[in-house]
Amino acid sequence: MNTVTRILLAAALALNLFLPIQAQNRPNIIFFITDDISADDLGPYGSPVAKTPHLDRIAAEGLVFDNAYLTTSSCSPSRCSIITGRYPHNTGAPELHIPLPKGQVTFVQKLTNAGYYTIISGKNHMNDPGKLGFAKEGEGSRPSGSKDWVQLLKNRPMDKPFFAWFASNDAHRDWQMDEHSPKYDPDDMVVPPFMYDGPRTRQDLAEYFSEVSRTDYYSGQLVAELKRQGVAENTYFVYCADNGRPFPRSKSRLYDSGIKTPLIIWNPGAVKPGRTKSLVNVIDFAPTFLELAGIDKGPTFQGVSLVPILGNPKTKVRDYSFSEHNWHVYAAHERMVRHGDWMYIRNNFNHKQNLCAESDDWHFPAAMELWDMYRAGKTFAWQEDIPQLPRPKVELYHVEADPHQLNNLAGKTEYKAVERKLAGVLKQWVEETGDNIPENPTPDRKKGPRPSKDIRGELPGEATGAAKINNPGPVLEG
Repeated sequence: MNTVTRILLAAALALNLFLPIQAQNRPNIIFFITDDISADDLGPYGSPVAKTPHLDRIAAEGLVFDNAYLTTSSCSPSRCSIITGRYPHNTGAPELHIPLPKGQVTFVQKLTNAGYYTIISGKNHMNDPGKLGFAKEGEGSRPSGSKDWVQLLKNRPMDKPFFAWFASNDAHRDWQMDEHSPKYDPDDMVVPPFMYDGPRTRQDLAEYFSEVSRTDYYSGQLVAELKRQGVAENTYFVYCADNGRPFPRSKSRLYDSGIKTPLIIWNPGAVKPGRTKSLVNVIDFAPTFLELAGIDKGPTFQGVSLVPILGNPKTKVRDYSFSEHNWHVYAAHERMVRHGDWMYIRNNFNHKQNLCAESDDWHFPAAMELWDMYRAGKTFAWQEDIPQLPRPKVELYHVEADPHQLNNLAGKTEYKAVERKLAGVLKQWVEETGDNIPENPTPDRKKGPRPSKDIRGELPGEATGAAKINNPGPVLEG
């Protein structure tokens, strides 16, 4: 063996020894996405009701985002938006129950291609795991969908960094309790002002909070396992939701009750503890995870990385966050921009009541009680959003002064400048991202047993080819 051969062999041996170490040094990521939970309903966000001791501790040790927004408050479109880092009308799957189309790039595909061990377990609601880029699919059985998560962490290959998309079924109707969903007293409930405070609503909320607490239990189990394995300081734990609570004027809506997500990011080795008021959007997750993994994000992701905020909570990465409300059992076409203390909403279907299954008059207890009391003349004006017809074409709210968005300031002389500015910003976003109003939209689903297949109309962005447009629209002022 000559000298050159010996040098090459030694270099190859050194490289083989180095690669597992390098892989282990790349951070792991657990993405815990809950189903139908509003930010206000967790201890770290000030809920006086929620029993969330594990999340309270995780939040105290991690970073809590006070202004994190979804792109849509609707299950499958929200998830498809997150995994592609794109607005719903840019994914080709902007409405409920549409699989993510072939050709859309996911951040999971990039992680897997870069050597990450990628897992999904629990609620999927996007497409076949292999098509999304996952290497491993867990069991994800009811009621929580979370039972095999710790075991999946134990059984993972230890020579690879991992990404785990752990998607809870909690707190999605219908309620299903077990030993990890503590019982709540209906008398202890704090009913949001836009809902009717009655016995059916209180019981409904009590059962909802039982499922909220089950996500807390499994959060604690996952963090404990990370510590047991000695990888906590090299793992990012991310807790969020796909949409707001499954109650009237929450799920599917563009108010904070529906579109504002809890977001807690924990990593004792890298994340500075505290709270941040920085405005963020869930399309920012994809570029964040890819940057943490040292992977170039490429051109398709419309979000911006949150990594600067993880080191300095005062950092600003965006001035504008956009959200949309498309078909979710009932036809809808609303668009929202959040900027500073302001929220601007344009409703292009203001001739229709703003409904989803959780707010109509024949599905669930809280909504049925609200409708019954409305018809009996026992509701206040601020509880009559659901039956309102026609609806305002434009809504403007000062979010800090009006946290439930009950006082519409649109059209008032003193706020004309703000309204005009945000209308222009929203128009720019619509044009640059290829959004549009369908001429033949998907119709409301008929009452009665769910049909085997939803009847589809034209999708938002379909006529403009938005699924191939990568422009994110306005992000920062100027």
